[in-house]
Formats: sequence, C-alpha cells, structure tokens
Amino acid sequence: MDIVRDLPDKNNFIRTLYYLNDTHTDRNWRREIANLGMFERPASWPEREPLAHVLAWTLLSNHFHILVQELREGGTAKLMQRIAGSLSMSFNLKYKEKGSLFQSGYRGRTIDTDTHLSYLAFYILVKNVLDMYPGGLHAAQGNFDDAWEWAKRYPYSSFRDIISGAPSLIVDDGEELITSAIGAGDAYKQEARELLDFHMASHGEDFKELMLEPW
Repeated sequence: MDIVRDLPDKNNFIRTLYYLNDTHTDRNWRREIANLGMFERPASWPEREPLAHVLAWTLLSNHFHILVQELREGGTAKLMQRIAGSLSMSFNLKYKEKGSLFQSGYRGRTIDTDTHLSYLAFYILVKNVLDMYPGGLHAAQGNFDDAWEWAKRYPYSSFRDIISGAPSLIVDDGEELITSAIGAGDAYKQEARELLDFHMASHGEDFKELMLEPW
C-alpha cells in the first residue's frame, strides 16, 4: 500500500526524516514546528545532535530506502523506530485508519566495503529514482539523457542534491562520503548508465533482494 498519497504526505516524510534524527525528543514536535519553515528549528530546542549521518535516501510511493552512518550506539534502530512510528501515527490520523503503516520492521545490512557502498549509492539514488520516471526503468534506459535530467529535478531523494552539489540539511555531513564513492555532478552519469544497462540485461526490472545480499 502507498505510504504517501499526496504532496503534503511526501513533505511530511522529509520533515520526519530531518527532525527525528536528533538525540532531543519532543512528543509534540509536529505541533512545535507547525508554523515554522521546512527545516526551521524551535528556539527552545537544544542544538541538534543527529543519531546518524544520512548518506543517501529516496522516497517511493510505497516504501523508502535510507543509507546511514551511525553516530551513536543504537542510533540507527532508534531513528528507524521513530520514523516508522511517527509516519504511522500521522497517516492514521489523516486518513482515519489503524495499525502500523509498515508490514514489518526495517531491514538493513552493515556496509563494510567500498564496492558495496558504491552499489548501494547507485541502487538508492539512481535505480529507485528512475523507477519514478514516466514509463519506469525500461523507459529510463531507452531515454537515459532525458531521464537523468528528470531525476535531477525529483525532489524526494538526495539524488538531486548529490548530483547538483546543492547543500542538504538532511544529508549534511554525509554528502562527502557519497560523493567520494560515486563522484558529484554529471561525472557519475556514464557510470550510472552502464550500471543500469548491466542490471537490466542481467535481471530486468527485478532488483528484489539484491541490495540485501551478503557481500
């Protein structure tokens, strides 16, 4: 099922990802930021201390992918628990539904090689964004130049910020690690095209479980 149904839902996801990545907690955080800018912080809150560096993320209609570097012990689990709980609560209140928005707990792997990091950067930032391109991956493969430009405008992924070099409050200090793995700007374009061609030839549009295989 979709976890976001409209633009306000998508913007709510972005704010959730930003505000809940913090050692500080406020049960009424949505109320506290209701009249503030997208990433504006209430003056009464202490200085932000992230639980993890967000390195890459992409939101799709029925799930999301996130790559993080843990900064505090247990920070990743705490962040994911907060995100899932908060999104479920806001979704249920808005649409008058019940239960968890997610089928099960989050699934993840520890990255311990540069190869795995580079592959996941491609999977999260390129493959998943191009899934959203009109016509899906096959259309993106056939019209890659146009799809690449379209992806650079897709607002619900860190792809846009990484490729454009624009500052991102969500990715923040994690951007350097990703750009060191894949490069910045259009320098990564040809490699991304070749990776997409390889995977489409090997697996078609079935990427199921690939990002979670042992490395």
